[in-house]
Amino acid sequence: MTAPAFYRLRAPNPDGTTSTAVSVRVDPQRPDPYPVYLAVGGGRRRMHLTPDEAWALWRCLSEAVASLGEPPEHIRTRVAPARR
Repeated sequence: MTAPAFYRLRAPNPDGTTSTAVSVRVDPQRPDPYPVYLAVGGGRRRMHLTPDEAWALWRCLSEAVASLGEPPEHIRTRVAPARR
């Protein structure tokens, strides 16, 4: 059995004093069709996704943010899965 994996990164807020957590949980053993869970912020925005929806979201987001210019420095880090 594969344990759920968590991927996390913090994004600085425009005010420069705080940051926002972005978390994704992937649980291949989840019995329903939504093994991907996306959370942005402290529980304010959450979404369960199918693998196809997650791929579509990734593709749209990657194209959209690429149009904004060079990636910011805070994302130039390896995001490794964690157990929790």
